[in-house]
Amino acid sequence: VQLLESGGGLVQAGGSLRLSCVGSTRGMRINTMGWYRQAQGQERELVAETLRGGTITYGDAVKGRFTIFRDKAKNTVDLLMNFLKPEDTGVYYCYADEQVPDGIPPGYWGQGTQVTVSS
Repeated sequence: VQLLESGGGLVQAGGSLRLSCVGSTRGMRINTMGWYRQAQGQERELVAETLRGGTITYGDAVKGRFTIFRDKAKNTVDLLMNFLKPEDTGVYYCYADEQVPDGIPPGYWGQGTQVTVSS
């Protein structure tokens, strides 16, 4: 699976951005699709993810502000980010893993897109 992100940039605090990710699967079936982020000097953390069956999980820091949208037919996942804060600054990575019958599913990462929120 190859993942291509777009939509990052610079925004003032309180503003909004929408990130998009499209997956090229070469016939593989995606289960999880979502977004993680990594601020400078910190570990990568979950922003939001959605399972193929529809379950959505948000990181505590973004609940109520961010919304994830997925189109399973097109293998796309978007992240609408509202009420952005300076602490949302970081590199945002699209993530996907394959649907497999058992075992740990192979996971894939995009190259990342920078989001910078100015105060």
